[in-house]
Order: sequence, then structure tokens, then C-alpha cells
Amino acid sequence: MSESKELLAEPLKLRCGALLPNRLAKAALSEQLGDRRNRPTPELAELYRTWSHGGAGTLITGNVMVDPTALGEPRNVAVPSEPDATEFKSWARSADGTETRLWVQLNHPGRQSPRFLSRQPVAPSAVPFGDRGIRSVFATPRALTGDEIEAIIDRFGVAARTVVDAGFSGIQIHGAHGYLVSQFLSPLTNQRTDGWGGDAVRRRRFLLEVVARVRAEVGDAVPIAVKLNSADFQRGGFSEEESLEVVRELGEAGIDLLEVSGGTYEKAVMMGSGKASTVSREAYFLDYAAKAREITDVALMVTGGFTSPEGMADALRSGALDVVGLGRPLVVDPALPGRLLGGEDVRAERKAPKTGIRLADSLLEIQWHTQQMHRLAAGKPVDRRLGAVRTLVRAGVADPLNAFRRVRG
Repeated sequence: MSESKELLAEPLKLRCGALLPNRLAKAALSEQLGDRRNRPTPELAELYRTWSHGGAGTLITGNVMVDPTALGEPRNVAVPSEPDATEFKSWARSADGTETRLWVQLNHPGRQSPRFLSRQPVAPSAVPFGDRGIRSVFATPRALTGDEIEAIIDRFGVAARTVVDAGFSGIQIHGAHGYLVSQFLSPLTNQRTDGWGGDAVRRRRFLLEVVARVRAEVGDAVPIAVKLNSADFQRGGFSEEESLEVVRELGEAGIDLLEVSGGTYEKAVMMGSGKASTVSREAYFLDYAAKAREITDVALMVTGGFTSPEGMADALRSGALDVVGLGRPLVVDPALPGRLLGGEDVRAERKAPKTGIRLADSLLEIQWHTQQMHRLAAGKPVDRRLGAVRTLVRAGVADPLNAFRRVRG
């Protein structure tokens, strides 16, 4: 146990010179704690104050949208068209008095903006979801023009500068889970034939230009991370081979940390549907990380499936990753990182209700963990009871759009 503790507690120096205090990081979770104008709230700051005292070396926020007219959820935080860093300062100061580094995840939903927020979202191409149930939630998107693409790239840069000016110490660009960057990368959702699509090189141009613009805005000393799908696990989609080529180019572009994930709304591998052999050794994306390690010296973070300190330490010891990402377990136990670093033999839990119905279980897991985050944000302890969730089960099966509204609103 002492060796595991020492490995988890070891600091990590990133390419840009920034130092992470230890190897444990809170991965992004959707907090749904913005106000009605999509600004950060005192409750959001309180939630991150709680997590910052929990011991993780790095906290990555839930997605902050770069365009207030393009939201994935009604209570997303978004950087306004006329940004004001002062609106973000209280949130940025929530880690004061600790060694924790607080990073912002920047995102654009693309076609993953639900109908009740956007009647016609935008995307690389006008490709609807293939799944009928998901299509009832999300409208067919409109293809972006070249000028609109450039404008969104600018929005990423402006948003990054705004939150860094507010006091956040790092940036993560969300390039996974079927959001806009991921849509550009996938041949299923990017069917363009101009300079932004048509082959693998042009499909990754959007991500690389976002990285370049963010770097130009925040300077060389601020760490930039990218969250990237190992694959989207759909036939004809973004493949592991293409993903590894993106990893190589991101390293050449000068990013400091790569978080490995996978899947989309249509194939939610990131929610825990990995192979049994992979789950048995805890990390869902460890095989991919080992392949990425062979082609880049960028620090690698793997999120998903870790449960024991020994499993986390074994993954670090293998050299396939440098940072262990923990998401929903930190909702169940906000003090988990400190307990791990203290040498306790404790397991990471993702406690949530189960019904055996895939759509219902996904909705319930999101809802239950969101409820717990809101309790923490209100200064209340986690409620370990499963709560009254049967109505959501029925809504999720009978009416996915209504269920999505209830879960996300």
C-alpha cells in the first residue's frame, strides 16, 4: 500500500513547466449549476471548494461552452459574447488555500444541442443521429459555413483567455463524446469536401487550429489539455488508427496533457460498457494509452473504471499513463483522493441505481450523480440512498425527450 501511495502522490511536471501536485485528477462532469444567464454561481464555487479540499492535484471543470447560443444543457456555464473575466473569478478562487490546480474544460456541442435549446443546431455536416430515440431529442443540424467555423475557433481562444485572466490555471479542449470537435474528426459526421473535411488530415484541421488559437491567447506557460476519443466505436466512424495519428500531431502542436476517453451519445463507452477483460483490470482505455505512449511524450491521463489504489498504481507503474482520472467516484466520496494519498485501502465507487434498461440506466446515473453534486454545492453531505427514481425510469423508456429535459434541466 505504501508503494501505491507514493506513486499516486508523486508530482508531475508538464511540458510547459507547470507542476501537478500529484497523479490524481477529477475528470470533467456536467454540474448543471450555471444561472439562467449561463454564468457561474456561488453554488458552483462551493462545489469546487469541496473538491479542492479533497486532495486531487487537478480539478477539470464540466464543459464551459464557448458560445452562449450553443448549449448542451440549459444550465451550462458559457462564456458570453462580450466576455467579462470577473464573472469567473469567484469560481477560479475556489481552490485558494490548497495546492489543487483548477482547469476549465471548453466545449461546443455542435449537433448535441437538444431541441428545446436549439431548433437547428450546427455541425460540420447536416447529419442527423441514426438512433430514432436520440433523434427525438436532437434536431438535424445545419452545416457550418467556413466563416462560422473560423468564428467558433476564435470563440475557443477568447473563452480560454477569459478564464485564464479570471485565475484558472489550465485549459482542456473537449474533443470527445460526439461534441463539435469530435464531430469534425469523425467521417460519419464530417462529410465535407472543403478544407475542413474529405480526408483524415482535413478532418483534424479544426482541432489543431483550436489548439493553436488557444495557445496564442494563453501563452506558453499555461497548460493546454485535450480530451480525445480513442475511437467512437461506430462502424465507419473515427477509428483508433486515425485517433493515434491525431495524438501524434497534438504532441507536435505542443499540448501538455491528453485525456483518453471514447464513445458518443450513440455508443456510450465512456459510461462503462468496455470489454470485460479491460474492466477486470480497471482502466477502460489503458490498451489505447499504451499505444499512444509509443508515439508521444505528452503526459497521458486515463479516466474510467479505476476502483482500487493498487489498480491505479499498477497503471502508473506500467508507464502507459501519467495521471489517473476520477469522475463520478468523487461525487460519491469527495474526499477520496486524500484518502488514497493517505494510504487507505479504499475503493472508488460509482454508486447509482440500475434497472437493466440501457437508456433508463444512463438517465438514472446522470440524474443521481447530478443530484449529489447539487447537494455538495449546497453544503450538504452526499445522500447515499438511491432516492425516488422510478418516475425517471418510466419517462426514459416512454418519452426520451421529456426524460432528457428533466435530467438536464
